[in-house]
Amino acid sequence: MYFRLPIIILLFTLSISAQKSYQKTYYKNGNLKEEGWVKNNQKISYWKFYYKNKILQKEGHFSEDKKIKYWYFYRKDGSKENEGHFIAGKRNKWWLFYNDNGIISYKCQLENNQKNGYCFLYENKKIVKVEKYIAERKIKEWTDYKSFKKENKIADLQ
Repeated sequence: MYFRLPIIILLFTLSISAQKSYQKTYYKNGNLKEEGWVKNNQKISYWKFYYKNKILQKEGHFSEDKKIKYWYFYRKDGSKENEGHFIAGKRNKWWLFYNDNGIISYKCQLENNQKNGYCFLYENKKIVKVEKYIAERKIKEWTDYKSFKKENKIADLQ
């Protein structure tokens, strides 16, 4: 019976240290800089980061201090700059990039932070050019969407 108490205290202490907690940090001016969940001194779950002027800078999920899942990035004026998927801290899959007016200027397939696949360039909300990349190197270009569709399968765009 005397040996059970130290074991229970040890297990309770271990479970508390393994729990996640919500953390906030602030700029010197007192404005919120970042907020999110921490476990074992690493960022986990959902986080938000802010500019000094209180405008949201970026938001998304972490796992063991690495960006994962879908993230959003904003300019200092609050307009959306880009958004896309992270896998183990690297940009992957489709990414959307916005102009200053909040309209998509291009979208690209990325793999390990590099263009790898198709990139669609837009003007006035219409596709004006398509480029294909392998490991950040452009290998093909189409100057209109019609010619692109003739040569490619839509299934390749997933």
